[in-house]
Amino acid sequence: MMKSKRYILTAVLTLLSLCALAQNTSQDYQRRFSNLVDRVGYEGVGLETLLDSWERELPEDPYLWQARFLWCFNRAQSVSYIQLDADRHLGKDPILPYTDSLGRRNNFFEDIEYDPDLFAVAEQAIVKAIQLEPDNLDLRLAKIGALILYERESPDIAASELGGLIDYHFISKPKWNYAGASVSEDDFLGLCQEYLFRFYRLGTPVAAEAFRSLSEKLLKYCPGNPLFMNNIGSYYLVFKKEPKTALKYYNKILKAHPDDLTAIQNCILLARSEKDVKLEKKYLAMMVKYGPDAERDKAARRLESLSKK
Repeated sequence: MMKSKRYILTAVLTLLSLCALAQNTSQDYQRRFSNLVDRVGYEGVGLETLLDSWERELPEDPYLWQARFLWCFNRAQSVSYIQLDADRHLGKDPILPYTDSLGRRNNFFEDIEYDPDLFAVAEQAIVKAIQLEPDNLDLRLAKIGALILYERESPDIAASELGGLIDYHFISKPKWNYAGASVSEDDFLGLCQEYLFRFYRLGTPVAAEAFRSLSEKLLKYCPGNPLFMNNIGSYYLVFKKEPKTALKYYNKILKAHPDDLTAIQNCILLARSEKDVKLEKKYLAMMVKYGPDAERDKAARRLESLSKK
């Protein structure tokens, strides 16, 4: 009887040791992958061999599939340089601004395109990682970020993915983790705003509509949220060129949150662009009252300057 107990105990300890070894092996592969990328880049020799070895040993490790995603996604990129008569290209500033003798812009931009076959493999890998660790928000946002870059002017699928993530969050209420930490409601909304801003920066018609529709979706779940109401105001101000409609949204925010710095700043910019001195004075006075010290001082000086005219 004693021998039997000792055998069972030994078996349990062996199992625990194997579990610990597997965990360490995953961390070891992650470290080796990161070190190799640092040394040779994603095109370097040895990465595919390392990933294949990792998959043989730990095929259900989500970090393996995240690494495969990174490997394929980065290898799918091809970089070129284009010359455009524009101030921005897909949300990017020119790497070499240039204006010819006639005043025409001929700015040079870095342009990145993606091989569709390699991107498809990368997408399959990140989907596999998400399936293995569904509450890892890093993985879901990595997929959305990759789609935004891949789809370029028309990020329809990326917008649909983010919309689905928002619905899933509010309906299913998962316990997210992000960068190894738990995610609060404010954290989630802040991360959503980061990705909405990517659509905003792209500035294309499809991206602008995604920025609007996703902000409206979030407002349905979070009525009156000033973050997303500011987004709608900016949509009408920047993309639709309808300052009166934009001002309605900003004023609605300030009625409930008179100290909302973003809304006050947007109103000042709107008034200035419309050359409406009376309106600008109104919001400068609000900045003097509610703004942080640096903004308050600037607003006071501007207000004083306008009052002398």
